[in-house]
Amino acid sequence: MKTSTLRQRVTISAPPEEVYDALMTSRGHTAFTGATARISPKVGGSFSAWDGYIHGKNLRLVRGRTIVQAWRPTEPGWPKDYYSEVRIELAKVRAGTRLTFTQTGVLPQHAAELARGWKEFYWAPLREYLAGKQ
Repeated sequence: MKTSTLRQRVTISAPPEEVYDALMTSRGHTAFTGATARISPKVGGSFSAWDGYIHGKNLRLVRGRTIVQAWRPTEPGWPKDYYSEVRIELAKVRAGTRLTFTQTGVLPQHAAELARGWKEFYWAPLREYLAGKQ
């Protein structure tokens, strides 16, 4: 199966631990997206976000540094048991946190929509949410 890789990098005005906690706690994720999230804080634990639209399993977690997940949407045309891999690396920089995002195994017909969705529904509201906490 042919797949695509998405890569994005953003800077967020908050420490890496705060960015991590917003992404990896049910309360933080729900707060910045405005949609229900249930997220296990453990490797091997499951997660769901956007009222169940996205779900998967945590593969590697290092608080304030790394999030790796098996990830899939509930999307027409996305194979039932197929997962892409989401990797988020967080690094402390002068302006806060440099977030480096990579999603591998993306079906090409979904790549443009997902790339836009990460920017619009994740990075923009995450920036706004964390800026409001400063």
